[in-house]
Amino acid sequence: MPLIDQVEQAFAPDGVLSRTVREFHPREGQIAMARAIAETIDTGGPLVVEAGTGVGKTFSYLVPALLSGTRVLLSTATKTLQDQLFGRDLPQLVRALGLPMRTALLKGRSSYLCLHRLEQARQDPALSDRTLSRTLGKIEQWAQVTRSGDLAELPGLDERSPVLPHVTSSRDNCLGASCPQFRACHVNLARREALAADVVVINHHLFFADLAVRESGMAELLPTVQTVVFDEAHQLNETGLQFLGRQLSTGQVIDLARDLLAVCLAQARGLGEWQQIAARLDRAARDLRMLVGRMPANSRLRWADTAPDQVSGAAWQEALAALQAACAAVRKALEPVQETGPDFARLLERLDQVEGHAEAFLLPRDPASVRWLDVGAQLRLVESPLDIAQAVQTRLLAGDAAETDRRAWIFTSATLGDEPSLRWFTEPCGLGDARTLRVESPFDYQRQAAVYVPRQMVKPADPAHSGQVAALVARLATALGGRTLVLTTTLRALRAISEDLQRRFGESRDIQVLVQGQGPKRELMDRLRNAVDDGGPGCILVASASFWEGIDVPGDALQMVVIDKLPFPPPNDPLVEARAGRLEASGRSPFNDYFIPEAAVALKQGAGRLVRRESDRGVLVLCDTRLTGMGYGRRLMAALPPMRVLREESELMDLLEGLTTTSTTARHHAESRD
Repeated sequence: MPLIDQVEQAFAPDGVLSRTVREFHPREGQIAMARAIAETIDTGGPLVVEAGTGVGKTFSYLVPALLSGTRVLLSTATKTLQDQLFGRDLPQLVRALGLPMRTALLKGRSSYLCLHRLEQARQDPALSDRTLSRTLGKIEQWAQVTRSGDLAELPGLDERSPVLPHVTSSRDNCLGASCPQFRACHVNLARREALAADVVVINHHLFFADLAVRESGMAELLPTVQTVVFDEAHQLNETGLQFLGRQLSTGQVIDLARDLLAVCLAQARGLGEWQQIAARLDRAARDLRMLVGRMPANSRLRWADTAPDQVSGAAWQEALAALQAACAAVRKALEPVQETGPDFARLLERLDQVEGHAEAFLLPRDPASVRWLDVGAQLRLVESPLDIAQAVQTRLLAGDAAETDRRAWIFTSATLGDEPSLRWFTEPCGLGDARTLRVESPFDYQRQAAVYVPRQMVKPADPAHSGQVAALVARLATALGGRTLVLTTTLRALRAISEDLQRRFGESRDIQVLVQGQGPKRELMDRLRNAVDDGGPGCILVASASFWEGIDVPGDALQMVVIDKLPFPPPNDPLVEARAGRLEASGRSPFNDYFIPEAAVALKQGAGRLVRRESDRGVLVLCDTRLTGMGYGRRLMAALPPMRVLREESELMDLLEGLTTTSTTARHHAESRD
């Protein structure tokens, strides 16, 4: 039976999904997307699909991919989504469709416990602190029973724990086949399972890391795959750029100096002046950092000439030359002892990388790339292409033709642009010739949601703006009883708004203010989700960055999303400047063709946190008067889901009162049923 017929039967009202998946019900858009994917799997080539919230895109690509009988690679944006796909959606459909398929989950090496480094960690003086030692003990106990070694499976482990770098490996410190724990290595076991599986779930970071350095094991895997699906594909371009350019950090050099000293004192004591050699390398990295001085966190410095802005060109070149000289001294000392053990060969490989990057950063940059300096506790020297288009064309699609002309590439997300052609996504990803499809959300936004733009607020550039946002949030969230997510575009606004709200509600028993960074992300989300059911104080969560997407809080727990201002790209960012300059040089408008589409996509992502199910109701508050006062505001409003527009705050307060009443009534009904 043709694949498209199998897909239509599975999605039919009396099909296998309706009979076996409790929450499933046929949706026209979902079936249209599944048909298009089935056709692409049959014919090969790229397909780009924007599927609005609620379409059910996961089933739309999984069903045809599984029924096709082809080997499938599924890539998601984050490890959290990866776990959800592998642990819930995929096994559910494999059972429903009755398919005898082997599935595997593959993450980057830093996600897995390293047995060799775990043995060494107990002797590490950096972990002598009581709290860290207790965390290490929990990991040691878990290590005795885990099969996968995936640290995400360890309950209560904070993903930010300082213990993790000591019990996981990196590309720099992994010993590979020379490791005494190689046979039991969780990373290698995961890779072997992936090579034997019919469906492999990875993430975008892993995919592009492999594309750049062929280090994750997918060099063997990808040629055998006929169907590749990228979910949350809107993140592909920015993720890919992290791996396709060139990077060198002072932290990387300092780590090399530390490991050099530890290995050489343990295995080659007396065979070299190891303390002086390691100290020289460490000092070269720290001197490079000292050249830049104090700067705000997450600063980026342009680097168009021989040195980054605000840094003396002569001093910068001298510091990089000093780093090269320190590396040469390390090499001279290591080469005579490199046959002593595998650790020395790995140190030399790491040294090769540092030397190569230092030499490249002394030379003029590639004209097709942009350079900049990331400034934090460490320096990160970066040279990057402006997008991944060339890599996709030459390393994926062109390479595909040489291997098989039938491979299907599926790219999908809820947000891929603000125009029918989806050019915001296809152009930087090198997919201008791909087939595109837009599937609208099935939600009734006119009934379920409203949008409000306060007209009396100062412009976002005004220093008083964050205080006015906080005052508005306090007023509205009090009326709603919490249930509010505040999304900010900058960390400065995050701090200002959260501190203001915490002062206002410091003594309140009715509202608690949660802030990104003041607890693990998972814990903050659980507290927001459970606040209504627990009967405790309502929650306001103030967040930025990663909370703009991938957050799923259905039901009454989240009924208001507040966005502080339009999420335009920062105009002084070197990468943003370079992209704008390229458009301008080609006769296009950077504002209309880059800044507006970027803001539209980010705005859609943030707004998408509000309505997650057909029964959800809520309000989106956009605290930026440019939406109503500037001509481009109409384009940005049009990019949002078709919510009804509220003109006055009194209308908004009436709506919030209605939401509160409805939620309270629904909760009382549920309690009476219990």
